[in-house]
Formats: sequence, C-alpha cells, structure tokens
Amino acid sequence: MSKTVRFKADLNNLPPLTDAQKAELKALSEMPDSEIDYSDIPPLDDAFWKNAVRNPFYKPTKTSTTVRVDSDVLAWLKSQGKGYQTRINAILREAMLRAFERDGA
Repeated sequence: MSKTVRFKADLNNLPPLTDAQKAELKALSEMPDSEIDYSDIPPLDDAFWKNAVRNPFYKPTKTSTTVRVDSDVLAWLKSQGKGYQTRINAILREAMLRAFERDGA
C-alpha cells in the first residue's frame, strides 16, 4: 500500500484570491529587500553549492508515446544492446538540459 498522496492543480482554473490574500501579496511586493528577515535561512555559500546534488529521490513519471525514428537511427540504438528506449530517453533528456542551460531557464 502506497502512502504517496498526489494532487494535481488545474493551473488554468485556480480559485480566485481572497481579499486578504491580495492584500498580503500587495504588501509583500511593496516591501524593500532590506526589510526581509533572512535570519532563519542559512546562507547558500560556495561550500553549499560544491556539495549540492540533484534530488536523488526525483523520479519522473513515464508517458507512453509513439515516435517515428529513422530506421538507421533505431538500428544503431538497438545495436548498443538491451535498453534502447532508455537510451533514447537519456539522449533526449541530455538535449533538454543543454537547452535549459543555454536558454537560462
């Protein structure tokens, strides 16, 4: 039995903000950075980033799809041994991450 709770929000159909929420957001947006209390947040210095790793527990969900691939490309992927679909995903993920880095996303 899984104890994982999943919740999906429809970002195109969110409930409207209350007047209190609007007032709080307005006050926060008008607050100068110098008035923000960071005392409960440790600074993220170079030592922190040196030891930082991507979330080791992150496991993206898989979606089944149909993709048309050139025959020679598919033959090459399959010639590498078992797991050609995993290799396709790894190649696409690497390209996606490079694009994010390039675009500054």
